[in-house]
Amino acid sequence: MNPAPSIVFFTVASGAGYGLLFWTGLLRPLGWVPASPGFGAAAVGLALVLIMFGLLSSMAHLGRPERAWRALSQWRSSWLSREGVAAVVTFGPAGLLFLSVIGDHTALATAMGLLSALGAAITVYCTGMIYASLPTIRQWHHPLVTPGYLLFAAFSGAALLAMLAGFWGQAAAPAAIAAVLGAAAFLLKRVYWASVDGARPVSTMETATGLGAIGKVRVLDPPHTETNYLLREMAFRIARVHAARLRTIASLAGFAAPAVLLALALVTGGVVAGICAFAAAALAMVGLMAERWLMFAEATHTVALYYGADTRG
Repeated sequence: MNPAPSIVFFTVASGAGYGLLFWTGLLRPLGWVPASPGFGAAAVGLALVLIMFGLLSSMAHLGRPERAWRALSQWRSSWLSREGVAAVVTFGPAGLLFLSVIGDHTALATAMGLLSALGAAITVYCTGMIYASLPTIRQWHHPLVTPGYLLFAAFSGAALLAMLAGFWGQAAAPAAIAAVLGAAAFLLKRVYWASVDGARPVSTMETATGLGAIGKVRVLDPPHTETNYLLREMAFRIARVHAARLRTIASLAGFAAPAVLLALALVTGGVVAGICAFAAAALAMVGLMAERWLMFAEATHTVALYYGADTRG
C-alpha cells in the first residue's frame, strides 16, 4: 500500500494524543503526576492539539473533505465511522477536563478524566479495527494489529506524559509505565514481523481468479498498459533492504532506546531525568513514524495479484 504522509502522521499523532489523554485522566486522580493546574492544562492541552492536528491531517487524505461528516452516519457497519463518532464524543469530556484542571475543580476533573480515558481507549481501538477488519490485506488482517495500536498509543502517550512531568520534577510514575510499555511494544512488533514474514499467503493467483482447479495461473498480459490508481495505491513495493533498515529504526528508535532512556530517568532523577524523558519522547515519535510508514509500505493488497505481484509479499 502507498504510505500517504497524512495518514502516517494522523495515526501517530492522534495515537500519542489519545494515549496522553488516557494516562492523564487515570494518573492525575491517583497523584502519580503533578496535580497543579499548570501541569494539567499542559498535558490535556498537548493531547488535544495532537488529536486535532491528527484528525485534520486525516481529512487532507480525503478526496472531498467537505463530505467527511457523512462518514459518521455509517457507525452500524463501518469501523471508520465508529472511530469518527468515538472521537467526536471524546472531545466533550476532554474539553471539560481541560477547563476543570484550569479551574482546579478536583471532583469534576476526576470524573471527566476517567470518561476521557475511556473515550480515548475506544477511539484507538476503532482505529486499529479499521485495518484489522480488512481480509484483503493479510498484514493488517492479523490478531496483533489492534493490540499493537492500543499498545503503541499507550506507550507514546506515557512517554509524552513523562516528558511533561519531568519539567515539574515528578516523572517517576509515567516514566516507569512508559519504560515497561516500550519494552512490551518492542517484543510485540518483533513477534508480529516474524509472524507475517513466516505466514503462507492467504490469497494466490489461483484463488483470486477462481481458476485453481484448472492448474497453475500466470499473467500473460497486464490489465493496463500504463500505471493507474490501483498500481499507485495498492501495488506499492518497497525494497527488502529498505524495509530491513526501517524495521531497525522503528525497533531501536521507536521502542528500545526510549525504554532504556526512561529507565535511566527513574534511577537518575533531577535535570538528567528530564533530559532522558525528553529524548525518549522525541525518539519514540520518530520511531513510530517509521513503524507506521512501514506498516503501509509492507502491506500487500489482494488486487495486486492481478498484476503479477509476488504472492509472498
